[in-house]
Amino acid sequence: MHHLFCIAFSLLAIIGQHVSSARGFRSALRVPNGGPWGTWRERTMCPDRTYATGFSLRVEKPVGDGDDTALNAIRLYCVEQSRGVVHSTGSDTGNWGEWTDVKWCPSGYLSAFQLRVEPKGDGDDTAANNIRFLCSDGSEMEGHGTSWGYWGDWSPTCQGTGICGISTKIEPDQGKGDDTALNDVGMFCCE
Repeated sequence: MHHLFCIAFSLLAIIGQHVSSARGFRSALRVPNGGPWGTWRERTMCPDRTYATGFSLRVEKPVGDGDDTALNAIRLYCVEQSRGVVHSTGSDTGNWGEWTDVKWCPSGYLSAFQLRVEPKGDGDDTAANNIRFLCSDGSEMEGHGTSWGYWGDWSPTCQGTGICGISTKIEPDQGKGDDTALNDVGMFCCE
């Protein structure tokens, strides 16, 4: 099944597609340890009859003496199981970093998440650094983020079929100030 997703993903060439819809959701998932900076951005949803089965991250690697931002964006990959069609959706992104490879649930859908966040300090703050997802088949997947900060509590598990949307809290470019980029995440679950 994983190969079917990869083939469909390659053939569709949909990286960067930003899907926003009026699709309703059954429940919202949040975690208590998100960073304090930035504003919540528009919710984006998977197309109808699709659910997130994979994800990738935009991550700035450590820059040494410069200003680190760590996790800048999260992209969900939404699949219509009966047809193997793949779509991507993601909220607004920070300005730094490169996209990691897609990680796929072995089967099922993304159903809960956990954030690794560096708390507010006196120096170079980064806020969100990495994310883990729980798949509906019970497997866990960890992103290729950075290792600063601490893992917080898991979100509740989806009430419904699986995760179908995302919203992120992003701090805009501070110019010469301390940038944090992505600070917090909310996920949405659909029937």
